[in-house]
Amino acid sequence: MASWCPNCHELPPFYPPITPKGMSGCDQSTVESLADDPTDSPFDADDCLKVRKYWCFLLSSIFTFLAGLLVVLLWRAFAFVCCRKEPDLGPNDPKQKEQKASRNKQEFEGTFMTEAKDWAGELISGQTTTGRILVVLVFILSIASLIIYFVDASSEEVERCQKWSNNITQQIDLAFNIFFMVYFFIRFIAASDKLWFMLEMYSFVDYFTIPPSFVSIYLDRTWIGLRFLRALRLMTVPDILQYLNVLKTSSSIRLAQLVSIFISVWLTAAGIIHLLENSGDPLDFNNAHRLSYWTCVYFLIVTMSTVGYGDVYCETVLGRTFLVFFLLVGLAIFASCIPEIIDLIGTRAKYGGTLKNEKGRRHIVVCGHITYESVSHFLKDFLHEDREDVDVEVVFLHRKPPDLELEGLFKRHFTTVEFFQGTIMNPIDLQRVKVHEADACLVLANKYCQDPDAEDAANIMRVISIKNYSDDIRVIIQLMQYHNKAYLLNIPSWDWKQGDDVICLAELKLGFIAQSCLAPGFSTMMANLFAMRSFKTSPDTQAWQNDYLQGTGCEMYTETLSPSFTGMTFPQASELCFSKLKLLLLAIEIKGAEEGADSKISINPRGAKIQANTQGFFIAQSADEVKRAWFYCKACHEDIKDETLIKKCKCKNLTVQPRSKFDDLDVGMIMMQTGMVNQGITSVMNTMEDEHHPAPTFTPPELPKRVHVRGSVSGKVSSPSRTNTQFGISQRSDPQKGHFESEVFRWIAQ
Repeated sequence: MASWCPNCHELPPFYPPITPKGMSGCDQSTVESLADDPTDSPFDADDCLKVRKYWCFLLSSIFTFLAGLLVVLLWRAFAFVCCRKEPDLGPNDPKQKEQKASRNKQEFEGTFMTEAKDWAGELISGQTTTGRILVVLVFILSIASLIIYFVDASSEEVERCQKWSNNITQQIDLAFNIFFMVYFFIRFIAASDKLWFMLEMYSFVDYFTIPPSFVSIYLDRTWIGLRFLRALRLMTVPDILQYLNVLKTSSSIRLAQLVSIFISVWLTAAGIIHLLENSGDPLDFNNAHRLSYWTCVYFLIVTMSTVGYGDVYCETVLGRTFLVFFLLVGLAIFASCIPEIIDLIGTRAKYGGTLKNEKGRRHIVVCGHITYESVSHFLKDFLHEDREDVDVEVVFLHRKPPDLELEGLFKRHFTTVEFFQGTIMNPIDLQRVKVHEADACLVLANKYCQDPDAEDAANIMRVISIKNYSDDIRVIIQLMQYHNKAYLLNIPSWDWKQGDDVICLAELKLGFIAQSCLAPGFSTMMANLFAMRSFKTSPDTQAWQNDYLQGTGCEMYTETLSPSFTGMTFPQASELCFSKLKLLLLAIEIKGAEEGADSKISINPRGAKIQANTQGFFIAQSADEVKRAWFYCKACHEDIKDETLIKKCKCKNLTVQPRSKFDDLDVGMIMMQTGMVNQGITSVMNTMEDEHHPAPTFTPPELPKRVHVRGSVSGKVSSPSRTNTQFGISQRSDPQKGHFESEVFRWIAQ
């Protein structure tokens, strides 16, 4: 190495090392010591790079491949020579016993190799939990190794002299490569054809990335080499996503394959251009073209797309030669993958995907006859402003995409409504809308169908599909004909007590006709009571019209009575609610005497006393008005004359005795049931008035708002001539799921 003195600041010649003459203040021993210690010279890196040693890294990879290939071939030759088929011997031949003993020994060895092969196969497959973890770990470490390559390739140097102990990135990459080497041997053991395994693409990735990391330790230099081949591991992304059950459809799998292939080829080709251009042409390497890796990435995508701006180009012969051959492959990949990717993205279902429910927010699933008319009537009632602010999301599932009118309706209610395209008969679609987590599933019927029995059969099949998927989900179904209700009893998981319910339109129509015969005007009053309307007084309207409209704006609500009502009789509580709270209390929930006993709803129980946490049934304008029954405090609100000033106070009796937790849920259930019936009431009138929806060929019936006509859980209907005003409705600690409205019908009619 040339001598150099820091006092003279003279550059040494490279050939040969000659001591400069006439140097002043220089000690020959100092010069020689500096020449002998390469770590102290500022030109050590340049002197080191005067001799290129990239061939050491390449030869290590090539020799590793050839050595492995030679071992496999020698093993096959040895097996071919030593394991020839033995000639058949007679049963009495004396050599038969010796061959049998030898065969047993070979079978034992074969069994051991088979078990090792099976163990390795399970370890690298995605069929077991350990295999999935190992495959994902290999992919993550491959991407981490690729990121280290990106860091090293950010500079324009492809070969750098640096002690391995000071090179942090190489130390990390060596740890990764040791893991990859172990994984290579596991794959080798699991391979059925060892020779074909040696020629696999991922085996070549290991040949050209693992051995160079060990060579860099010996040479104390780094060659960026072919580490970009780790980008080919991106092609395993579709397989890994399938192991993790992320990709389930053929279109999503194909899309992931195309994207991974395109990105892998793109990044790998950019690494080759970066290596060839920054190295220069052999053998002198004096025409290196300095390009960063990301510039090569930009150059490759411009070249693959046949745009070719010309701002970046190859200058070396090797780079241009590679680019000529790469265009044959890259152009074909670009021309085939990109259009197919765009086609897959464009043809993807707009209303596909999976429901992403927020934590703590409930939802219901609505299926069956989904049209603009049925959905608009349902949402108009379900999302009415008079309802209590119940945080329930409505999810519609239908096999056809919505038309423009229905799509506009969904957009207007996008905060509370979602639509998914699919069929209720497919368990995958049921999983997408999370039926198993829903509060209830509603099945709407087509009231204008030509064949009611066929419509009922289709809806019953939907119920069977829902119950097969989740047997504990609550189902509310609309049926056209009364006699089809019997088929629901054949479903094993159908349970009235659980809340499963039927809205039979023909039954309601005939029941209203019968009750109207006993009490003229009954059907009109019930329709007004269960239809959601908002009442607003007008000075231009006559007094009787305001009174009538005020009555039509009332609905039925439930609310827990405050502790101030405890100990009162029902008449006293009704008088207090009417005079003080401006509420009409009709009935209360009476719990069983024994713990766990069923409760019942009693209408006007004259001798009953109010107990703690008693549910009351009210007629009021809105749910906010009914909350006065819960907020009322005798100590705080005794002297208040204006009922609107009755708000929640800070008394201990309200904080000690919390509100019942099932209030909101049951109110939501009543909202669902009344909404399904109410759309039948209003749809006829709206259809006649709307020009966009012509009236059907027959006159549809006017329907009330409520569902049930059964007088008890057992399904027995009480006699209409019954005169007692107190009706016991057996419940399963859930009065709202019963038949309160049917009892109200009978009570008012009498």
